[in-house]
Amino acid sequence: MSYLCPMITSHLSGKDPSQKASGPSKEVASMPLSDNSSTDQLQSSADDQQDTDQELEALYEKKVYIIDGGQQPLRIDKWMQARIEYATRSKVQKGIDAGFLTVNGKTVKSNYKVRPGDEVVWLHYSNPEYSEIKPEQMDLDIVYEDDAVMVINKVPGMVVHPGVGNYTGTLLNGVAYHLLQQNPEINDDTLPRFGLVHRIDKNTTGLIVLAKTAEAASHLAKQFFEHTVTRKYEAVVWGDLKEEEGTINAHIARHERFRKMFTTYPDGDKGKHAITHYKVLQRLNYVSVVECILETGRTHQIRVHMKSIGHTLFNDHEYGGDRILKGTIYTKYKQFVDNCFELCPRCALHAKTLGFTHPVTNERMFFDSPLPADMEGLIDKWTRYIQHRPLTED
Repeated sequence: MSYLCPMITSHLSGKDPSQKASGPSKEVASMPLSDNSSTDQLQSSADDQQDTDQELEALYEKKVYIIDGGQQPLRIDKWMQARIEYATRSKVQKGIDAGFLTVNGKTVKSNYKVRPGDEVVWLHYSNPEYSEIKPEQMDLDIVYEDDAVMVINKVPGMVVHPGVGNYTGTLLNGVAYHLLQQNPEINDDTLPRFGLVHRIDKNTTGLIVLAKTAEAASHLAKQFFEHTVTRKYEAVVWGDLKEEEGTINAHIARHERFRKMFTTYPDGDKGKHAITHYKVLQRLNYVSVVECILETGRTHQIRVHMKSIGHTLFNDHEYGGDRILKGTIYTKYKQFVDNCFELCPRCALHAKTLGFTHPVTNERMFFDSPLPADMEGLIDKWTRYIQHRPLTED
């Protein structure tokens, strides 16, 4: 399901059904909101594109058109309506008013007339696992809220939005209920996906920002696309990193054999451009506490990147972190690690810091979330363990 946000609930048709009526144009590229890949990379196989886009952190895509020389002056709302299947004129206009469409880098009014050479860019919500959002009352850890945005501290085990196998009990079900108490008229049509602009994994805890208006969603979406959102994570990984800090620059794509997993392609011959900066915060002999800063937002990016340099996240069952990767052969050590797995029964990853520019005030805002009890307890347990034991490898 795609939207010319915030209003168009329709698919972008594969062909332009009214090419003759509205004039020629060249579609340059379609890219996920968190992407800065080249056009060549965006023209990879359709299967790989679909696999990668389905689970991107950012939930909007950017569509770019260059108006050809033969185009006659035509209102931008009419021109755009002709390119979106089942779109109504009023919905297109509302999307333009909210700022989801720009011409030559600037927002325009619906009566703007396209001209040859114009670059038309629009953001649309794309989610192949679209499903109806049913409001559900639940306790949400809202750390900040005003009329435009809300920041939530997500608990472990909570899926962010409904999808196959998870139709209820998601963060977005609770957000929908919360927003409807404030504005009974709001719905998935006036505010697509109830303001969701990015997501984190089910078992990752920490901060996520949502928009409360279409205009705020447009503003935040552009920030994610332009990589101006600050995202710092804290993780516990296996092993003792050689360097105090570093950068991992390796493309990420779905694993060819294990389709639920992703892997790196350092040569850049496949997948999406991805960059993660890391810094060691604490060394605990067989595990380390690290800070990871994202430049891009790929599926499982931190988990895949850290594994690629030999430091899989602790208790990450999908990538092999749920078994002993460093340490001794002694039974007591194995029992200790099993106790650690039980203490933190998930991938040890927390979205700790989130920074963005407020859509209305333009103030730069930063939020910090303390480590959840399971990760805090895990780090404390390892700290106490190494105080009386020398480093010994098997």
